Amino acid sequence: MNSKSILIIDDEKKLCDLLARILELEGYTVHKAYTGKEGLQLLQHHEIGVVLCDVKLPDYSGIDLVALIKQQKPYVQVINLTAYGTIADSVKAMKNGAYDYITKGDDNDKIIPLVAKAFEAVSKATIATTQPHTPSKGFENIIGQSQAIAHCIAMAKKVAVTDANVLLLGETGTGKEVFAKAIHQSSKRSQNELVAINCSAISADLLESELFGYKKGAFTGALQDKKGLLEQADGGTLFLDEIGDMPLHMQAKVLRVLEDGTFIKLGDLQTQKVNIRLIAATHKNLSEEIEKGNFREDLYYRLSVFTLNLPQLNQRGDDILLLAKHFIAHFAQINGTPMAQMSKAFQDLLLQHQWKGNIRELKNTIERTLILSEQNTLDETLLPFNFNQQSSTTSLDMASVEEQHIKKVLQYTAGNKTETARLLGIGLATLYRKMEQYHIPKF
Repeated sequence: MNSKSILIIDDEKKLCDLLARILELEGYTVHKAYTGKEGLQLLQHHEIGVVLCDVKLPDYSGIDLVALIKQQKPYVQVINLTAYGTIADSVKAMKNGAYDYITKGDDNDKIIPLVAKAFEAVSKATIATTQPHTPSKGFENIIGQSQAIAHCIAMAKKVAVTDANVLLLGETGTGKEVFAKAIHQSSKRSQNELVAINCSAISADLLESELFGYKKGAFTGALQDKKGLLEQADGGTLFLDEIGDMPLHMQAKVLRVLEDGTFIKLGDLQTQKVNIRLIAATHKNLSEEIEKGNFREDLYYRLSVFTLNLPQLNQRGDDILLLAKHFIAHFAQINGTPMAQMSKAFQDLLLQHQWKGNIRELKNTIERTLILSEQNTLDETLLPFNFNQQSSTTSLDMASVEEQHIKKVLQYTAGNKTETARLLGIGLATLYRKMEQYHIPKF
């Protein structure tokens, strides 16, 4: 979590901007929202420590919003701001879990020290959540009752209590990171950190400095010593996601860590010792990558002490509906709305669909349908325009459906093109091309 990240929720734009500038000068990272709904969305997508929330918002009571924020992220500290404070409101705010309740203008001098104290409370709350877990803890977050997933959970529980390295295999979106977290939380290392890095998301040079750290002067811009992820994970677990994309020279260095627990920082001559458990994951076939010369065979054998193959979503039967209900409840809680129901036709189409993106695709689909829904029942007309094109929905004017779909999502995101493209499951360039095709205003 970013220990210096703040969210301000206030519909008075000038005041919001001024307060943001003051806090930024104090070194904080500030996110701004002008409605409660927008604030809850930002809270979902960013690691926020403290929220400054106006009591009167266009769509929410800021006092009621405290309870929703604490349900979503219990460690977040919320400070209510009001132009006209009342004892009744302050009491209710505290009951809902607010850190403090202050009056705008009169208490301006208190803002900076109060925010600092709130972040101290965040640190204490975060530490409290890292206490040792029981062996079954962590796996409760894995949704599913199918034989395929039950077998994976049973195997993962067995290896969790050991110190063996684990290799998680499976297509993108099958839940490899969720299993990695569950294994760590159920291990004897759970009181220490789980440190994760995606090997495919950053360049080779940056990956090396992030993983091993560096000494001051190791390269241009290295102005001070930096602790790498290996040191941060000492005593805990290191999760290397998409390890199949790791460069060969980095694979050799990781192999050394696994063989004798040592590594050397960039720009250093001294060997350092580290005690970690490694969990790795990839969607690639590592045996094929070895034959192509892209992956070291000796590293593969070190990693695959215990291999777990996660099933595709289409192999999990009715788990699709269980997961859909879970995501509906998740977004209902975030948005503060009643939990929607799924029509029989909607459920049938979910079960028939080929989930190439697996659980991640299902989550995005549910989020999109909830955005488009104007009632409390999700039906087949809300599904994406290219969803199950062999079904009866193909009789619709697909171009018209696509146009309306894009317009509604753009309206929901207040014209945020990046977020709209994410929700639609398309590239940003494709979104702009579609907007031009349908003469959709650029908001």
